[in-house]
Order: sequence, then structure tokens, then C-alpha cells
Amino acid sequence: MRTFEILLLIVVTLLPFVKRPVTRSIQPLYLVGVVSTVTLLHFIIEGWRWQMVPAYLLLLILAWRVLTMNPDTARLSFLRLIGYSGIILIAAVGWILPMVLPVFSLPQPTGVHAVGTTSLHYISQLDESITLDPSDKREFMYKVWYPGQGPTNDYNRDVYVDRGSRSGFATKYGLPANALNYLDRVKTHAYQELPISKGSFPVLIFSHGYGSKATGYYALLSEIASQGYIVINMNHTYESLGVTLPDGEVKSFDYGYQRQISEGAMTAVEPLIKAFKDGLDYEERHPIVSEAVKTYFEGTIEDRWADDVILTLDLLEDWNDFGLLKNKMNLDQIGIFGHSVGGGTAGKVAMRDKRIKAAANLDGIQWGNMIDSIYQIPYLYISADWPAEHEDINSHIYINKSTDLFYECKLLKSGHPNFMDIPLMIPVNSLSGCGTIDPYLGLEITNSLVTAFFDTHLKGLLNNNPRQVRNKYDLLEVTVHKGKLAQSAKNP
Repeated sequence: MRTFEILLLIVVTLLPFVKRPVTRSIQPLYLVGVVSTVTLLHFIIEGWRWQMVPAYLLLLILAWRVLTMNPDTARLSFLRLIGYSGIILIAAVGWILPMVLPVFSLPQPTGVHAVGTTSLHYISQLDESITLDPSDKREFMYKVWYPGQGPTNDYNRDVYVDRGSRSGFATKYGLPANALNYLDRVKTHAYQELPISKGSFPVLIFSHGYGSKATGYYALLSEIASQGYIVINMNHTYESLGVTLPDGEVKSFDYGYQRQISEGAMTAVEPLIKAFKDGLDYEERHPIVSEAVKTYFEGTIEDRWADDVILTLDLLEDWNDFGLLKNKMNLDQIGIFGHSVGGGTAGKVAMRDKRIKAAANLDGIQWGNMIDSIYQIPYLYISADWPAEHEDINSHIYINKSTDLFYECKLLKSGHPNFMDIPLMIPVNSLSGCGTIDPYLGLEITNSLVTAFFDTHLKGLLNNNPRQVRNKYDLLEVTVHKGKLAQSAKNP
């Protein structure tokens, strides 16, 4: 919470119970004036938000009571007990709401570049398989993060999360569509249409999690752009929480389609779950896992998303010929990474398209027919710190690792959402599903690891590699597997 929010909440929580002795020393008008000044500073400096409405209500009640009460009369009565109980209840809600949904601070990017953002819109000739209209074509909005050059004073800060993603997030959790408007007060460290830095830069495609905010990775993507990368932030239409098109139209997550494709999904994975639960050894378990992985519905999603990414790769040359990105993308240095289903998608694209030179999967399972395959490029897999009873499906999918380097990593004390901005946006682990790791430390470790991986395998910078990141952080495990190519070359 912010400074004046905390001050206001302290006032409305404590003053109702000590107002009589306080007003014997301070004139009621002066006391109301001081509280009103703090409130006014809160409105001017921090701005009001709906999570503070209970506090505002208590302030009005408190001002009225201070101005109208008799400071020498303090007789306890049933009605007064009811009143105090109501104050305690409202104050509790007043503390909980801004704590659960805070105006949080994003980490400052540490790279040498300022961070710029722009948007790209593309309507493909691919039929849209998700909607019922046979004339619909697959349509994309991309958010591009890039190394920018200052000064930044003449450019607008990027607004945290677009309207479509906000409304989709609100719908997902049963909130009114405008419930996340307070996010306007989150200060980002990215600037819209900032001039791009001199030179050309490696390109990274980023694919988000299924049913999540496509742009809900500000901490991660801002940091990587600041380190000298152009990041093409995918938004897989109808399977992200929402996308806002240039004309203002919002295309939201299609829950009906999700129900349709996931029907009977548990039937496919029940044998897999049972194989782990029954304690079958790896060799006995592998054919059971293999069959389940090939038939689970998320494999179809990852295949569709891989098609989205490959189509995007086909667009890079055109984008490199005009506009803001003209001659700024080094198309000989292309990588891909993603989170959750986007991480599994990154793995599939890395096997299907030779333009990808390095790939990273942030806590995703690579469903589908590519089990038992082997990568031909450097690959980074980082998982959350799942409990021991969690089925380690990727231990089967990644059995053959890579002919190059394969980094198998774990972020200790983390949960699945710790790779997003979620631990900052909802800093209550029981609600967010995050681990106990400090949210900023978790993001710092992830950012450092991903950057070091691409620095090593796209930029060829040997002074920043995943092993060095592992040595810096106690909460990071890294095991490096060397394939035949790595064994015959000088790899870090």
C-alpha cells in the first residue's frame, strides 16, 4: 500500500476508539482539519481508488462524530457496542481490499537501455477455428518491447495492462469490468513509441500462459528489453484474457470454446496420474505418460499457438523493412520463450522452425506428439518448486534433452504464477497461488537467468551465463546437460 493510504487506514482504525481523549487536547475542528489534509494529500498525490471506499466512508463518519459528540460523555451502551462492531468490520474490509489489490511498484529495469513499446496489428488469411463465423480470420495484436534511447520526458509511460486484458481478468474473478481501473496508477518503466536505440538487436518471441493476461509480464519483458533485445509479445486471440484492437474492439477469452475442447480431458490424464500415484518406476511409467501427453487437449492449443508464432516469424522480415523497427532486428539471432502453455509452445516452435536459435520454457508442460524428441539448439527449462506429489511430466517429455546444451532449472519456494506480475498484483499467496519466495527476488532470479541464457546463446557473451546466475542465488537450482554438439564445442 501507499504512504497516505496507510496513514488514512491507521486513522480510521484507531481514532474511533480514542477520539474522546484526543478531542480533550485538540479542538475537534483542528482534528478534522488534520485528517482532511491527509485525505486531500492522498487524493492529490496518490489518487483515489475504489479499494479505499470503506476508509473514505469511515472518515466521513468519524468527522461527523468528532464534530457532534460530547467529549465528556462516554457511557457504554448496546447501540455503541453495535457501532464499534460496525467500525471494526468496515475497517477490516478497508485494510483487506488495498492489501489484496494494491497499487504496486514494478521493478526498475537494470539494463543500459530505456524501454520502449509499440503495437502491431495483423489480420491473417488463416481461418479462425475458435469462433463460429466461417468468414473469421485469425487476427493478432502484438506488443513490442524494445531497447529505447532517452530522454524519456517527452514520451508517455506505457499504461499497465490494456483494457481488454483488464476486463478479461475482472470477468475471470467475477469483478465488474472497471474493477481494475486502479491499475492506471501503477507506474511502468516503459515508454510508448520511444525512439529505438542505435544498432540492431536479437529478436525474442514471447508466448503467454493460457487464459492469462498476455501483457501481464511487465517485470520480465521490460527487463529483457532493457538488456538489448526486441521482444515480440504474442497475444493468442480468444485464449488470452483479452485483446484490445486498434478500433477499440475487445476480443475476450472464449470460455465456451474452452469447455468444448476440454470435455473429457481428465479421462486422458487419469492413467498418467495413477501411474505417478502408484509409484511406478520411470520405465514402467513412460509409455503411460507418453500416451496421455499425446492426447491431452492442451497439446492442440500448443499446436495452434505454434502456428501463430511461425506465422509471426514469417512477418519479421516485413517489419524489419519499415517503420519503427526498420533495420533494427537481427534476424540471424532469433529466440523464443514462454510461460505455462506458452512455454510448451516455445518448445514446439523450437523443434519445428530452424530460424529459432535458442528457446526457454518457464514452467510449462510440452503436451503433444513431440515427446521423446530431441532438441538441436540450446534449451532452458525452469520450473516452479512444485510439491513432491506433483506429477513431473516434463521428466518424460524432456528425456532426450538436446544435442546442444539443456539447462534444467528450478526456482525454489516459487509457485506457477511467480514468473508473471501476479505476485506483485495479488500479494496474498493463498489467493495468487504463488510461493513463499519474495516476489521481487523471484522475478530478479528469473529475469537474470533468462537474460543470461539468451546472452550466451544468441549474443555469444560468455561473461554472463546461467551457471554464473546459479552461483549468485541460493534459491536457484541449475543442472546443465551437454549433448554431442556441446561436448565437441567450447560451450559455457
